[in-house]
Amino acid sequence: MVGIVVVTRAALLIARRASSWMIDKHLDGLSPECVAVDLGSPAQVYCGTARDGLFRSRDGGRNWEPVGPGIDHPMVTAVAVGHAQQADGFGILYAGTEPSAVFRSDNGGDSWVDLAGLRALPSADTWSFPPRPHTHHVRWIDADVSVAGRVFVAIEAGALVRTLNGGRTWRDRVRGGPYDTHTAVTHPLARGRIYSAAGDGYFESTDAGDSWRSPGDGLKHLYLVGVAVDPADPDTVIVSAADGPGSAYSPRGAEAYVYRKTGVQRWEQSMSGLPGAEGTTVSRFATHAGEPGVIYAANNRGLFRSDDAGRSWRALDLPWPEPGLADGVEALACLPE
Repeated sequence: MVGIVVVTRAALLIARRASSWMIDKHLDGLSPECVAVDLGSPAQVYCGTARDGLFRSRDGGRNWEPVGPGIDHPMVTAVAVGHAQQADGFGILYAGTEPSAVFRSDNGGDSWVDLAGLRALPSADTWSFPPRPHTHHVRWIDADVSVAGRVFVAIEAGALVRTLNGGRTWRDRVRGGPYDTHTAVTHPLARGRIYSAAGDGYFESTDAGDSWRSPGDGLKHLYLVGVAVDPADPDTVIVSAADGPGSAYSPRGAEAYVYRKTGVQRWEQSMSGLPGAEGTTVSRFATHAGEPGVIYAANNRGLFRSDDAGRSWRALDLPWPEPGLADGVEALACLPE
C-alpha cells in the first residue's frame, strides 16, 4: 500500500504503513493549501501554503525546507510536477499563486521563472473570486501525463487555460468549456483527454481542451470539487459534489456526495462505505499508477480506500493527531512505497 499525503489547513499529514500505520505531522500552523509529488528516488514532495510560500521535501516528506527565490507571492495555491524528467531525474515544477500567476522551475525548486504570458490572456480582465472579488487565484495545475509541456491551469474563477510548450505561450478558455474548475486530471491511457470538476458542473475534453462536453445525466448536485479516474480505466470517473460552496467545505453546513460513472453510462451516487452526506465535507481524491482500480478519498470524517474503482469504500483506521481531518481536507496525494 502506498503512503498518503493529506493536506489540511492545520498541517500536512503523511500516513505510512509498516507493521502498523504511523502519521507524520509537518508544516503545523502554516496553512497548507496544495501538494504535489515527484516520483523520483527518493520522492520529492512540494506543499504550497497560504502565507509562507512553497515548501519542499527531498526525502519523501520527512524533512521540509522553503524553496528558492522567484515566486513573487507568498500565497501558493497550486503546485504540479511535469512528467518529462530533467537531467537531475526530477520533473519540471509549476506553482500557482494568488493573485493569479504561474511560475516554473527546472531545477527542483531552487529558482523560478514567472510565466507572465498567462496574465496577458484576453479573459484575464474578467477573472474574479466571488468571496474576494478584487482578486483571484490559480486553483489547480495539471501537467499532462501524456505530452511534455502541455499544462492546464484553472483560474478561480473565470477560466481553464493551457499551454502547449511549458508556459512560453498560452491559449485562453474556449466556448463551452468550464468556467470554475476546482480539479482537473489527465490519464496516461487516454492521450488528449482531460477531466474537469468545476463549480459549474462536470466537463470532459478528448482533444486537449479544444472542445468540451458536459455529460451530467444522473448528477443531482452540480457543484463539483474533486475528480479521479481509475488508473487502469480512463472511462471510470468519480467526482465529489455538493449543491454549492455553502454545503461543500464547512463541516457545520456540509452535505457532500460522491458520484461514479463508467463510459457513457449515467452518473450514480457511490456512497457505500462512506459516511452519510450530511455533515461531511467534499472528498478529495488520489490515485497511484501502481495500484489499478484503487482510489483514495479523504474528507472531515476520515480517509477511505476503494479497491473496486469507486464502487465501494472502506475507512482506514488511522491515529490522526489533533485536530486531524475535522475541519476538512484541502488536497490528497499518494507517495510511492
